[in-house]
Amino acid sequence: MRIRGLIALLGLGLGALAGGAGAVSPLPTGIPVSAPQRLSETGLYAPDGSIDPRNLPYAPQYPLWTDGAAKARWIRLPEGTAIDVSDADAWSFPIGTILWKEFAFGGRKVETRMIWRTEAGTWEFATYVWNQEQSDAILAPADGLPDLVEIAPGRRHSIPGVADCLACHGSSPSPVLGFSAIQLSDDRDPLAPHAEPLRPGMVTLRALVDFQRLDPPRREWADDPPRIRAGDPVARAALGYLSANCGHCHNDRGPLARLGLALRHDDSGAPDAPERAVATAVGARGRYLVPGAGRDGSWLVAPGDPAHSALLYRMESRHPSSQMPPLGTVLVDADAARLVRAWIATLSSGGHGTILSPSR
Repeated sequence: MRIRGLIALLGLGLGALAGGAGAVSPLPTGIPVSAPQRLSETGLYAPDGSIDPRNLPYAPQYPLWTDGAAKARWIRLPEGTAIDVSDADAWSFPIGTILWKEFAFGGRKVETRMIWRTEAGTWEFATYVWNQEQSDAILAPADGLPDLVEIAPGRRHSIPGVADCLACHGSSPSPVLGFSAIQLSDDRDPLAPHAEPLRPGMVTLRALVDFQRLDPPRREWADDPPRIRAGDPVARAALGYLSANCGHCHNDRGPLARLGLALRHDDSGAPDAPERAVATAVGARGRYLVPGAGRDGSWLVAPGDPAHSALLYRMESRHPSSQMPPLGTVLVDADAARLVRAWIATLSSGGHGTILSPSR
């Protein structure tokens, strides 16, 4: 299918996600577009049922935790285009860019999410729910589908609504999460929780540079791949996890910037600068108080004291009023909690420890 024909299939307004008849979102070319009702009609698959070779797989080195879901991801960039990376921390994708992310629990595909850019500055979101036969997926309603499938005793996975998608994607410097310099870096973190190994054909930062899909070219990202600025492996993995799982909301550009907590890695940061999570969380007070700790005994990250660190407490909570992240998860990420606990335990009372001495 030609790219023009593909894009004609993919755009939709929020009304179309809710099933509104006739809801369209014209592209700059004037082509009316609406959401396909089936995933098989979105351009993800070739006629034989395999993934269309124009859709390239990728794997962020710090995956977002979704209750242990197995994920697969693909991106299609329109032919002859490049991603504008003049702002290293807020990539701007060309019109017609499409990304898919598939979620599976227990070996069965449950949902596939899709986002795409229909016109300058506009991103649309859709979720497709897989049928019992695993032969296709159907467009979900705009409000999502609560408690769709059991993933643990008494715990069920819900399909997000459009508002849920916007809550995370709209708070990040770029609406595309998981496709950035640090996430695609060829210098992979061996301790990153739940990371999958790179497979042949996966997009990496070096591939984007070599195939001239970045503007400006950013040759330095291929020669000296981005990396979390930390002096020991545990700190590197913990800060990378926090960046990916918390930084899309807690950053210095989004709606929560007023809180002063920035957990998102900055690819534009100087090589000897502390990670923003260190600068804004370690030894800092927060609004949330660890239960039983009192105002004087509660910190965002208490150096050397995991029990008085609100960040860790909220990671380990699944109570609606305290859990973090607040959406997309009903199970605690025990592996990540152990990692963050170990990192906090190594911090000195000054909040420095070894983490401010980046090393290769």
